[in-house]
Amino acid sequence: MSISGALSNALSGLTAASRGAEVVSSNVSNATTEGYAPRSLELAARAIGGRGGVSVTGMHRHVDQALIADRRMADADHAESQTRSDYMQRVSDIAGQPGAPGALGTLVAEFDAALVAAASQPNASTRLDIAATRAGEVADKLNAMSDGYQRLREEADRAIDTQVTRLNTLLGDLEDMNTRLVSARGHEEAALLDQRDRMLDEISQIVPVRVAPRDHNRVALYTPNGAVLFEGQAAEIGFTPTPTILPHMTQGGGLLSGLTINGQPVSNDPPGGPLRGGSLGALFALRDDTLVQAQADLDGIARDLAERFQGTAVDPTLAPGDAGLFTDVGGIVTAADEVGLAGRLQLNAAVDPAAGGESWRLRDGLAALGPGPTGNGALLTAMSAALGEATPPVSGALPGVARSVHGLVADLQSRAASGLNEQERRNAFVTAQRDALIAVQREGGVDTDAEMQKLLLIEQSYAANARVIETVGQLIDTLMRI
Repeated sequence: MSISGALSNALSGLTAASRGAEVVSSNVSNATTEGYAPRSLELAARAIGGRGGVSVTGMHRHVDQALIADRRMADADHAESQTRSDYMQRVSDIAGQPGAPGALGTLVAEFDAALVAAASQPNASTRLDIAATRAGEVADKLNAMSDGYQRLREEADRAIDTQVTRLNTLLGDLEDMNTRLVSARGHEEAALLDQRDRMLDEISQIVPVRVAPRDHNRVALYTPNGAVLFEGQAAEIGFTPTPTILPHMTQGGGLLSGLTINGQPVSNDPPGGPLRGGSLGALFALRDDTLVQAQADLDGIARDLAERFQGTAVDPTLAPGDAGLFTDVGGIVTAADEVGLAGRLQLNAAVDPAAGGESWRLRDGLAALGPGPTGNGALLTAMSAALGEATPPVSGALPGVARSVHGLVADLQSRAASGLNEQERRNAFVTAQRDALIAVQREGGVDTDAEMQKLLLIEQSYAANARVIETVGQLIDTLMRI
């Protein structure tokens, strides 16, 4: 081997050792960086003009694409489940716990107790006032619960708008990233791929995705349910937020916005359509299904409560068409106007002292021409009996099982608590599944012990090649002295 050949071989070894040290340094410094994939140099023997040596042919980024795909689907399930859990907790809070102060069941029980107390001493105006006040508190609570459900729907609608905006931004960034990756090499290529993986991870939490590889490090993006999010260029996801949502407003009725892809409406059956899954699909399901059903249950209870005091069965002073103790904004409660009734239910102004009414009408009848015998508590007793009578619900939104008002409210609270418990169980399962996949993925990440061993070998290689150069220098010095 000639002196120049030996020198060339040693220089190629130094270059490879220097690049290797850079890669090890990058791996170790990013060992705890989320989304960082470990790198390694690709080396090959060099044979140029009869000389040997080594050349760096590229950099390999170690990733398990199948594992990442599974973990991204688990991320979508986790995001969907977590979003549902957060909202179901608030639905349960609105429904309240049995016996809790201020809960609907507690207020109905207090109203019933006030009727019984007034019936035991019907000449006591104070007790009549208390009964009227308790009835008004029940109506106010139904109003507040209805408002709470609609606020949650409005919040879900705003969250959909926020997530659609973010999804469009990420898809646009992905298009730019695909363009940059065509010409990127080495460290730049690996860094861009790490960045793109983080973008895909975020997208998969909003909408579950499948990643299809394309040439020159590019990718295409599809949802498991058939929507094309990215194929050469980013799709444009459209959504129009609704500032104020009322109980009767639904997407099926054309009053709430669905999604569009490149201007074309997409199906929302089931909620979210081809973009269902992930946090976006959960928000649609909550806005258009879960919270709508919660409102329907509440409206059914409001109608059942109002119709128990409506008509002559309880209050013989009422004429056909007269509103009862509870009214629909002052009017009679009807089946045709059940949707949103809980938010409109009011205590009849005739017995509401705060509205200029007279509480003695609870004792003598809402349409009585004047006060009757002060010792007659029959009507008050009949009202209490109406609350406690088990009858089939008049609303189709409620199960067709005979229940008292107390039972209907208890069922509402039970369904809310059961829904929350079931969702938390589901959330625990998908969280454990996701965490297990993350743990497996991290096991394939940077092994700092192995990197330190590589660094020792690199150091030995560097020292050996440096020794060759030093020896070549000594040989040249010797030849020059001859």
